[in-house]
Amino acid sequence: MQQIALLLTGFSIFYALVLIISQLFCSEYKDKHVARWMGLGLFVSLITLQVSHFYYLTNSHDFIHSRFYIAILFIVAPCFYFYAKPLLKDDDNFPLYNIFHFAPAFLALLIPYNMGFLLAFIIGSAYLIWLAKAIYALRKFRSNFQTELIALSTVFIIAVLVAVFGLAMPLINEQLFFNLYSMAIGLAFFFIALIISFKPQLQDNVIEAAKETYAVSTLTSIDCKQKLIDLDRLMSQQQLYQENNLDLHTVASLLDLSTHQLSELINTSLGKSFSRYLREQRITSAQSALVEQPKASVLSIGLESGFSSQSNFYEAFKEISGTTPAKYRKLNLK
Repeated sequence: MQQIALLLTGFSIFYALVLIISQLFCSEYKDKHVARWMGLGLFVSLITLQVSHFYYLTNSHDFIHSRFYIAILFIVAPCFYFYAKPLLKDDDNFPLYNIFHFAPAFLALLIPYNMGFLLAFIIGSAYLIWLAKAIYALRKFRSNFQTELIALSTVFIIAVLVAVFGLAMPLINEQLFFNLYSMAIGLAFFFIALIISFKPQLQDNVIEAAKETYAVSTLTSIDCKQKLIDLDRLMSQQQLYQENNLDLHTVASLLDLSTHQLSELINTSLGKSFSRYLREQRITSAQSALVEQPKASVLSIGLESGFSSQSNFYEAFKEISGTTPAKYRKLNLK
């Protein structure tokens, strides 16, 4: 077990660094300052915990019994809360009074180690209740949101297991606990890596769902039926989807709508996100071209349909059609 714990610990340390570089400072977080810095605090805190676990498990240093380690435990939960809040609640605000979320970290300097350790996991469990409610609120958003909910729920289950381990600490062997704890953190990062690899649009889909779940309707004065007809005309007649840099703002401007209005219109009327809608338009076009142009290369058809790269085309085609472009062509030509 210890070898697996060390392997997952090392993986989580380096993957956390990758996430900091590739995710927190990309364009998606340009206007989400709270989420960016809280995410940085979260990943740095988890790296610190895992480094501490690594030294403990290899008998190199007993950092886990320091008060600084307990302080880090208190910081993880609120950092996660403010990192996830813009994603699950569409709320990136940080009023000054929110600083009190981090006040318990100072308890590490005032109370006994064992009490601080247990209290950190009790407080963390309270944040898990918020996470459960936030995920549950999204479950009724749309019928094709199952994949996103499964991903979020799996991360939640891992977090619950970590909380259970922490609360059971007085009852189990310390060595066993830190093996399990470091493995749980490592598995969470491993699962996040899988999500990003196989479902890169997950974050966009969840954000769009959160916006429509908690926002007041922006369509009260809009002729939704006519706007849907206009949207269909842009896609079917003008083939707007062929622009590989097409985004929500561009389409909304052409329809004389705000981005929030267009996002809500597609979500409520068609039951999907804008990114999903756009991928479906492109895949529908590609399916026709694969059969009508049997000598054209698969890549050229993907690029003509609006995809910016071969990998994006193959991933979207498999997601929507359930097969690869080559297999689809072979089956339908027969």
